[in-house]
Amino acid sequence: MVPVLALAQVPAAPDAARERALVRMVRQDCGSCHGMRLTGGLGPALTREALAGFPLDSLAAVIFHGRPGTPMPPWKAMLSEPEARWIAVRLQQGFPEESAGVR
Repeated sequence: MVPVLALAQVPAAPDAARERALVRMVRQDCGSCHGMRLTGGLGPALTREALAGFPLDSLAAVIFHGRPGTPMPPWKAMLSEPEARWIAVRLQQGFPEESAGVR
């Protein structure tokens, strides 16, 4: 049996079409600042190694709300909070390529 608290940490997976759209968005839109391979650019690297010690809730909040006073915009106009959390989890696991199966 999985503890209830553990279930709260795992975001519901979007449907397959939305997953592909989210992967494309991260690779293209986020990649324009964080590097097309997410290894850094104007913004910091978003690799599994770079995010290893970053709290998941904080990462999801940065994605959703942005970072005021920096070039990091809020993505809340394009994402739901669960989708921002899904992206954060995927970033911490090593973000999939656009052509790769996400699940």
